[in-house]
Amino acid sequence: MVRVVKRDAKPCNGKREPKKTSPVKVVEDSEPKEVFKHRYNIRVILECSNATPIRSHGALGYQCCFCSEQFQNPADLKKHTTEDHDSKTKLLFMERKVLHTYFVKLDITGLRCNICDSDIELLEDLMQHLTDAHGKKLYTDIKSHILPFQFNEGVLRCIYCFNTFNAFKVLQEHMNIHFRNYICKTCDSGFVTLSMLSNHSKIHLTGTFKCNSCPKVFDTAIKRSSHVKCVHREVKFNKCIYCPERFRDHQSKVVHMKNEHDYQFGITECEPCGRTFQSPRALSNHIKRDHLHARPNQCPHCEMSFFTKTQLRQHMVKHSGAKNFECAVCSKSYGLKKTLVEHMRIHANDRRFKCKLCGMAFVQNCSLKGHMRSKHPETLD
Repeated sequence: MVRVVKRDAKPCNGKREPKKTSPVKVVEDSEPKEVFKHRYNIRVILECSNATPIRSHGALGYQCCFCSEQFQNPADLKKHTTEDHDSKTKLLFMERKVLHTYFVKLDITGLRCNICDSDIELLEDLMQHLTDAHGKKLYTDIKSHILPFQFNEGVLRCIYCFNTFNAFKVLQEHMNIHFRNYICKTCDSGFVTLSMLSNHSKIHLTGTFKCNSCPKVFDTAIKRSSHVKCVHREVKFNKCIYCPERFRDHQSKVVHMKNEHDYQFGITECEPCGRTFQSPRALSNHIKRDHLHARPNQCPHCEMSFFTKTQLRQHMVKHSGAKNFECAVCSKSYGLKKTLVEHMRIHANDRRFKCKLCGMAFVQNCSLKGHMRSKHPETLD
């Protein structure tokens, strides 16, 4: 059964709306009451303002919720949504989603009321304005699943605590701090949706989880699952947006997309040193590692610390003495796989490190550096 909520219906504050605008059609009786309220609220907001929903953010940029178009600049997505999608399309927004899984990412940059053309700063202010000034009925007795974002001056900044972030995904995850709709009873972490809480709760399930492919045992199912995917299945999570190719790391995907598809990534420059990077995330890591000298991963056995957990794991081999990587040709063993790979170049006579001054080539970079110190000391600073 479809119930039509007309704009001239008497709202909760006693005011009456203008009769000239079109009705908002929503299905109420066939869905739970709370789901109806969420859908009704977001549809009123989309119809009465220039707020823009964002489906996702990928390699090509911010994707439209109503079609497959993607835009690097959120302002271009806002313009596209306003000009290419009518109010009828927007009223069908989130029609097939269920409450426990969905949340809405809403761009409220330059937020404006479509009815009176007033400029409004925050989403909460818009909802109050629509109720008080235009008699719109909006439900306030539900936990909000609408995450508002503002994209000002090219900076990803939380509109509530003003912290900045190097990736939209990280900012989106941060919003759980401000939208504590569902609380983890174990660690008190908050989450926007029930499904987010459900996925999080799995990290607290401890026990004995043995890998079926090797002798390793883990204390949580999440750790075992991650181990199986990365070690035994060699899952490649980084998929090219143009073709089916997948890659184990983001940088390999970047190189592939540049070489095979001529995709131009945005260039970000570091102000202190002038180096350029392919993404804000790479720039942020560079600043933390090279300028701020961040070393958050401390070795428990010595005073050394490292920027990444991978560097710490590689260092820990020195303390354990384990040499699990054996050369199939000469039976020499090494603590790290990359060291074994470098060693295998000796058997392949792979002399990839070449001196630019005299043409001599070496298997290892350290051999080239030794050559430069002994044969060409005048070129060293």
